[in-house]
Amino acid sequence: MIPTSTDLVEAYRRKEMSPVEATQAALDAIDSYDKSVNAFVLVDHEGALAAAKESEARWFSGEQLGPADGVPTSIKDALWTRGWPTLRGSTLIDEAGPWDEDAPSVARLREAGAVIIGKTTTPEYSWKGVTDSYRYGATVNPWDTTKTAGGSSGGSAAAVGLGMGPWSVGTDGGGSVRIPGGFTGTVALKPTYGLVPLYPMSAFGSLAHVGPMTRSVRDCAALLDVISRFDGRDGTAMPTPTSSFLDGLDAGVAGLRVAYSPNLGYVHNDPEVDAAVRAAVDVIAAAGAEVEEVDPGFADPVEAFHVLWFSGEAHVLRGYGDAVDDRVDPGLRRTAAIGATFSAADYLDATAVRMDLGLRMGRFHQTYDLLLTPTLPLPAFPAGQDVPDGWHSPDWTSWTPYTYPFNLSQQPALTVPCGFTSAGLPIGLQVVGPRHSDSLVLRVGQAYQSATDWHLKTPKVLTGEGH
Repeated sequence: MIPTSTDLVEAYRRKEMSPVEATQAALDAIDSYDKSVNAFVLVDHEGALAAAKESEARWFSGEQLGPADGVPTSIKDALWTRGWPTLRGSTLIDEAGPWDEDAPSVARLREAGAVIIGKTTTPEYSWKGVTDSYRYGATVNPWDTTKTAGGSSGGSAAAVGLGMGPWSVGTDGGGSVRIPGGFTGTVALKPTYGLVPLYPMSAFGSLAHVGPMTRSVRDCAALLDVISRFDGRDGTAMPTPTSSFLDGLDAGVAGLRVAYSPNLGYVHNDPEVDAAVRAAVDVIAAAGAEVEEVDPGFADPVEAFHVLWFSGEAHVLRGYGDAVDDRVDPGLRRTAAIGATFSAADYLDATAVRMDLGLRMGRFHQTYDLLLTPTLPLPAFPAGQDVPDGWHSPDWTSWTPYTYPFNLSQQPALTVPCGFTSAGLPIGLQVVGPRHSDSLVLRVGQAYQSATDWHLKTPKVLTGEGH
């Protein structure tokens, strides 16, 4: 079984394993399996082992920095890492740098003694819900390497799913930690906006969140403890939480008022997704939650999301002038061109839709503590394409209707694995809470994982069956 961060820290404490051994195991997993999935764009074997040796010395002397010390961790290649290039899957960025500053989440991990082993794949500027780019190619699914891992944090999901370190940090502007989490049978949280500081600010503005990606909810909470500390470089950052996200994690769901929306009132799901998510909801009800099937009552906000998202893309590409040519993902060029046509009035209208959605969800959560939905309406589809075969739209948002609404509303949303299709592809359950209820969302995810074992299943790449 792939060890979690909590497994490793307990083994360090008992001196049954050292951070050097754990880091070497993560590096060995990368060496063995990354050629099958393409999760990493950069791996620093020497630097990781040097950091692990420093951590080992701290643990042996009893001067460890805390429960992150010595935990092998990867970073999505959308977040700045001192000394390493951040190329965002793009051929337009100059690798020469300088690269002399860490993003807030990376800085907090270094301070806590985590061993940062490398950087994971992303599509160009994290613009879509799958992970492929001209610069690095396609990242595929650990359960079936002919299928996509999802995106845009697909490399991070594949990495944690295959034991290439128990922690990874991704970004989520419209579902980008939850989509690959759902497709790969891993756990990912889009926190309340501002809980995890971000610098430099994303081109997608306050749609963009930074979130933990792991194999278990407990690990997700442990990683969130580290990366949620305040950083003054982000003018929207929340204060450092006063308690751990592990506190009360095992308190269960008895008495919680939980809404279950099978389709938000406007989505069509694959039947196997429907069945798995309904079964997951039954598990949560059996654990003591008061579950009611009800839709939150908002229309699909995709057009407003497109105005905000495509405008961000246009802003990114405008900075490169004549360099934007056939070296840029054609889907990104297409949607950025649409974004360039939007006016300030269009942007303000989209923002008004966003504010109304936030108001509606705020009122909804006065009645219901939480909302349960599928993470995605369908399982993973073939790698190297933006949408499923024969799909009715070229836009990635057309198959991610459960994720982007909650970027607009800035609510915490967690995906946990809740089953498999008959073809062996993972299915995800999404847990959504009101803003600032991250601990509660994690608590529900933990209650579900305590009653099930989907998160303990072994990806087929590890068993040699994934091709």
